[in-house]
Amino acid sequence: MVHITAGLSYDTNEPVLKNEFGKYGEVLHVRVICDHRSGKSKGYGFVVFDSEEAAATALASMDNQLLEGRHIRVEYAQPKGGLHQNEN
Repeated sequence: MVHITAGLSYDTNEPVLKNEFGKYGEVLHVRVICDHRSGKSKGYGFVVFDSEEAAATALASMDNQLLEGRHIRVEYAQPKGGLHQNEN
C-alpha cells in the first residue's frame, strides 16, 4: 500500500478525492482529515493505492492541479513519529 497526501480545498470530500485519484489506479482507501470538534476538513487527506506504480502516476499527474478551485499539493505521506520511532 502507498499513501499520498494532498493539500485540499476545505470543501473537498472523500468521494471527490476517490473519484479524482481513482483515474490513476485502484484506490483502496481515502480519508479527508477533519477537525474532531467542528467536523470541518483540515484541508488535507490520504489516498491509499494498491500499487507503487498507481501512486507514482497519481503523484506525477495530480501535483499542482486544480481540484475544486484549489491547486493541490500531492506528495508521499511521511510516517508520523510513534511508539517505534526510536527503536534500532
